[in-house]
Amino acid sequence: MATKKITKKTEKVEKESVKEERYFYGLGKRKTAIAQVRIYSVEKNEKGILINGRKAEEYLHVERLFDFMKAPLALAGEGTKFDVSAKVKGGGISAQAEAIKLGIARALVIFNADLKKSLRDGGFLTRDARVVERKKPGLKKARRAPQWAKR
Repeated sequence: MATKKITKKTEKVEKESVKEERYFYGLGKRKTAIAQVRIYSVEKNEKGILINGRKAEEYLHVERLFDFMKAPLALAGEGTKFDVSAKVKGGGISAQAEAIKLGIARALVIFNADLKKSLRDGGFLTRDARVVERKKPGLKKARRAPQWAKR
């Protein structure tokens, strides 16, 4: 097994190539959608909101969902700008937008604990635990029984 000899010169090159960006992480869930959200505190909003590597406007398509997802950032105030990067999987776009909203709110609490009360009062830190009920054997759907016939 060959070992790599690390010198001061190679360490310096490795440190320069790895650019450290400070971010705050939050995990959001809704139905079967899971969102891993990172918010970056920046001077100006350079990248905006990226979802799975795409701009949020083109990913979500619906302006109502885009505004709904950004609500925790609006409550945090315009004084601090954030870039948001989210990895989302599962569910539909509505559930994904709600999962991202929860992830952003949780990341904001890590960024600034003073925001917790206002985010909690706004309902942004509550995880909506409703999921689709499973189908039971002998039924057509979760609760829908087959039509009963007397004869």
